[in-house]
Amino acid sequence: MAQAPDGLIAAIAGHPRWRERGLQRLALEQSPAHALLDAYRRFGDALFSQVAGDFVVAILDPQRPRLLAGVDRMGQASLHWAAVPGGVAFGTTAGSVVRYPGLSRDPTPSGLYHYLFFHMLPAPVSVFAGVEKLRAAHYLDGQADTIRVKPYWLPHFREARMGDAAEMGTALRDQLRNAVKQQRETPKPGAFLSGGLDSSTVAGLLAETTPEPPPTFSIGFDAPGYDEMEYARIAARHFATQANEYYVTPDDVVAAVPLIAGSYDEPFGNSSALPAYFCARMAAQAGVTRMLAGDGGDELFAGNARYAKQGLFEHWQRLPRPLRQGMLEPLATRIPQGAGWLSKARRYVEQARIPLPDRLQTYNYLYHLSPTAMFEPDFLSAVDTQAPWDLMREIHDQPAHASSLNRMMYLDWQQTLADNDLRKVTRMCELAGVDVVFPMLDDDVVEFSLGIPSDQKLRGQRLRHFYKEAMQGFLPDAIIDKKKHGFGLPFGVWMHDHAPLRELAYDSLLRLKGQGFLRPQFIDELIALHRDGHAAYYGDMVWVLMMLDLWLHAPPSEMPAEARAQAGGY
Repeated sequence: MAQAPDGLIAAIAGHPRWRERGLQRLALEQSPAHALLDAYRRFGDALFSQVAGDFVVAILDPQRPRLLAGVDRMGQASLHWAAVPGGVAFGTTAGSVVRYPGLSRDPTPSGLYHYLFFHMLPAPVSVFAGVEKLRAAHYLDGQADTIRVKPYWLPHFREARMGDAAEMGTALRDQLRNAVKQQRETPKPGAFLSGGLDSSTVAGLLAETTPEPPPTFSIGFDAPGYDEMEYARIAARHFATQANEYYVTPDDVVAAVPLIAGSYDEPFGNSSALPAYFCARMAAQAGVTRMLAGDGGDELFAGNARYAKQGLFEHWQRLPRPLRQGMLEPLATRIPQGAGWLSKARRYVEQARIPLPDRLQTYNYLYHLSPTAMFEPDFLSAVDTQAPWDLMREIHDQPAHASSLNRMMYLDWQQTLADNDLRKVTRMCELAGVDVVFPMLDDDVVEFSLGIPSDQKLRGQRLRHFYKEAMQGFLPDAIIDKKKHGFGLPFGVWMHDHAPLRELAYDSLLRLKGQGFLRPQFIDELIALHRDGHAAYYGDMVWVLMMLDLWLHAPPSEMPAEARAQAGGY
């Protein structure tokens, strides 16, 4: 934090970089906060065009009076805020904001409904009344009695024919190499290594740009279909890293999950937080001071399987509307269930006629189940059940002149990345005591990705076509050619065989019966479906509810926040 003689105050957190050399020099010679003061005086609101990297900034200008605050383009850092008498309370966590007198820690029906829909809290929604959080690439401008939240940057996706593919591939590797060089400056860097494209790329570039083999950290699961340690080992051998491995057990889950649930200042239901924590803890025990994570590549270069699946459905949307609605849809919906391949045609049409982005949620538990069967009537009457859908549609439609693929990816930037994956990794690294950075989300890498045409990012059903071609000769063929997996936890499967884990989960679900928002019959049915039905699918919802219960019963997190709640008399 820095304060000028006229009372102007600037605070900045994260790993910011300045585009102008004079500002970067000032940040190095004095502090990033002094550079922020200078940028505000010279550029005003346009200062966000001068700062890159991951950051959260806040400026208090008592002369106007005014509060100007914002977060980086990809939402790697976070800012929560609430209007209070005489100003704004704000901080890097929702927990720091609700400490302000007069704000309530009681979860709202809207917040709980959004959590159960998304399994996390998507910006600008918070679980606490009156509290909001900034979306990625947005800023808050508070003056007099007016608070405005606006985007300062929107991506401009370009579909023009790109240059020579080999040259573009070399340019991408150079961009990524520079991002890793800039972000590895720490006494002892290390890298997450799952064996996927992104973590392998980051680990490989770290090995290439450091004098000694860097440590890498990998998590495995002794459960069929969940363990990818083989690919992590292939990457570690290929790049000659110092490989560190740990196999998570059901006993680890029982021991760690209450700690993890309580460490988040809002309920958080991504089960891969647990392996992320054990990976970060292993790194901290090895003396690593900063971890490099690979998050972001799938959302920049089209690596999620749903992108290819939705591309198949988009063919239907290109048919003339009279043909679709007047002939084909009525025919398809009359096909009886169990009619062999004809049933597949019916299911295809039933999904294809749902427009994006709604179609992305057809797997969602709340899509398949009537809200009246899940929630108590009084709770449901206090909730706008369309709000999650409206939020998705707003974000999906925000980029101008973007393809369906790029709109899906932009939606993922705001929610899958900023509100889910980045919160998961950042919080678990904080809990373990290590710093974390995301080279894939470097501003220059993001900008480079905008110039790759959609049909090169995703060619037919081949995910990340351009990226895979660009990494030929650098990544092992086995990693380039492997099927998309993930970092999921075999929670639902383990519950069947591990009594302490099953007891922890079912006790949490039974405790939720007394909270007044879920129907007891729904909880009983969920337990029965998990026990007798598809363990993995229903296990996800069991996990989401268990994490909510453990969060509700956890003491308020006392983890230090980079910026405590403040009130400005702007």
